[in-house]
Amino acid sequence: MEKIEQRFTIEKETKNTYRYQAELEGKPPTITTIYIMKWALGKKPPDKIKITVEET
Repeated sequence: MEKIEQRFTIEKETKNTYRYQAELEGKPPTITTIYIMKWALGKKPPDKIKITVEET
């Protein structure tokens, strides 16, 4: 399996989560939307994140 790296920009806030949408980088995204629990990111979530998927 090839390592996958996808960048995300915060899209909106829900009751208990922050929702991040994939940034398009010239090819279709492999991961489209990520929800992260608010308690994990604190009161000031980052505007952009990067997710890496790799085999362990």
